[in-house]
Amino acid sequence: MKTTASLHGIIPPMVTPLLSNTEIDEEGLIKLIEHIISGGVHGIFLLGTTGEAPHLSYELRKEFIKKACSVINKRVPVVVGITDTSITGSLEIAQTASDAGADAVVISAPYYVSISQQEMVEYLEYLVPQLPLPFMMYNMPSCTKLHMSVETVRKAKELGALGIKDSSGDLAYLYALMDEFKDSPDFSIIVGTELFIPETIINGGHGAVPGGANMFPRLFVDLYEASKKGDITRIAELREKIIQIDNKIYSISSEGSKYIKSIKCALSEMGICNNFVSMPFTPFGAEKQNEMKQNISEIDFLEINK
Repeated sequence: MKTTASLHGIIPPMVTPLLSNTEIDEEGLIKLIEHIISGGVHGIFLLGTTGEAPHLSYELRKEFIKKACSVINKRVPVVVGITDTSITGSLEIAQTASDAGADAVVISAPYYVSISQQEMVEYLEYLVPQLPLPFMMYNMPSCTKLHMSVETVRKAKELGALGIKDSSGDLAYLYALMDEFKDSPDFSIIVGTELFIPETIINGGHGAVPGGANMFPRLFVDLYEASKKGDITRIAELREKIIQIDNKIYSISSEGSKYIKSIKCALSEMGICNNFVSMPFTPFGAEKQNEMKQNISEIDFLEINK
């Protein structure tokens, strides 16, 4: 099954604005979507790692998909993460995404007990024929315990995958993907590591899913466009700003959950959405919040839409 969605450019993995473990921050959701879209992005990724999908109930995930797709209203393509330990749960979320008007679903390896490359292929062979939407792959070995081999990705492409998002942080692997599929321009190579965006685009990749685009969508769109043009001077200038995000936002904590918590805390300080994170995570305490407030005040490229 094919889609008219073009998987390229900057596709932010949107956080899930929450008021509690059972309630969506609806005002924050609207503000966040408008903030992201006004930055010129090329799509939005719902319920990825940054979206805290594994910690949300099926009911809340379904409600979020419906509300987000309604607000986005076809202005940009929407892809929805359906990875779960339960294949039935994955199919339920996929059907909700289809009914809500999403363009594609995103599949990673079921987590907790690690699976082999062959088991991943067999899983796809069973799952894909039942999907109501086109799909793309998501390589996230730090969370799933499976670093998808190039051969596994090739098998996924044969089953109809539109592309792959690689968040392994393995630049050699990323280059291997781009080399393997260089003669398949319709198979999108999308990077998750923010500092790899120029290398990806310059060497034949198609886009990125950067968490920082929740806060600074225009910055990442500018980096994508500079990379498309091969503008080395502009790339260097923008890369310095990406490093500033890492130093001032991501690095105020060392916890495994630091990216999600930092992005939500920063968005809260920017007046966009609530900083609540779902259990088992908890929001930053007063000391870290004050540190974030100070760091945000020092960033000279804030993108706040009044």
